[in-house]
Amino acid sequence: MTRTATVPVPASSVPAPVLFGVSAVFHYVGPALAVLLFAHLDVLGVAWLRIAGAAVVLALWRRPWRTRVRPARGQWRDLAGLGLVLAAMNSVFYLAVARLPLSTVAAIEFLGVIGLAAAGARTVRNVLALCLAVGGVLVLTDIRLTGEPLGFGYAFANSALFVLYVVLGHRAANAAPAPGVRGRPGGIDRLAVAMVCAALVATPAGIGQAWQAFTHPVWLLAGVGVGLCSSVIPYVADQLAMARLRRSTFALMLTILPATATAVGLIVLAQRPTVPDLAGIALVAAGIAVHQQARPQARTPRKEPS
Repeated sequence: MTRTATVPVPASSVPAPVLFGVSAVFHYVGPALAVLLFAHLDVLGVAWLRIAGAAVVLALWRRPWRTRVRPARGQWRDLAGLGLVLAAMNSVFYLAVARLPLSTVAAIEFLGVIGLAAAGARTVRNVLALCLAVGGVLVLTDIRLTGEPLGFGYAFANSALFVLYVVLGHRAANAAPAPGVRGRPGGIDRLAVAMVCAALVATPAGIGQAWQAFTHPVWLLAGVGVGLCSSVIPYVADQLAMARLRRSTFALMLTILPATATAVGLIVLAQRPTVPDLAGIALVAAGIAVHQQARPQARTPRKEPS
């Protein structure tokens, strides 16, 4: 018998919507683990375990200290900024969720993202897609303005930081290599650099709150699991998708996250969706189906001066 060799499927051949679907699912699997840790550790301690755990996993996997990963001039600033955004965004997200319902935080989180999608809506078809997606998000996320000013402050800060994550993350996924570097370091390599920066930024405020986890192996393992599910798998999938999608298209696809949360709630927590939930999911799916990404224009090569 002749044995057939198994050829690995390159990540570049996986369709962008599939990558985004992976990101969307794990975006809510991670918080399910984090909720278990809230009963034992401070919120900032859980956030630090998520960031530090993701940094360790990405550093061991991608080894960002290699010469091949050396960013081009000016990219260090973007990667340091992305690291700062990741540290702050993950922290304020947990601080907001500790004070407000997750649905409320999610609804506020997408306000800025919807603005990014609107900035790229240049056709009637895409405007219609945006309206359908916004309507679906509003149906899915029941915003209840209750008396928790600090929680809303964290939620709106998270919304602004999420926009910066999309902008800087998209820039990292499509950045040019440094002069003299063989091969093109991908966005995942740059993500590893940014996540290590995020861990350094978050350590002063979070390690003291997470210290008890080092005396409880189960808590520590759960913290690493939160980082893997919340920051490694979804952010890696985001980088691969961002490399093939326009920023406005990626921002519009983010509106499917509330629908994913409903599906995860049904499967993991046995929370049955209501009729409005199903209607919201249908509107979001319709918006993404209607949206049409603009084709990239062919670039005319520049002539070097003689």
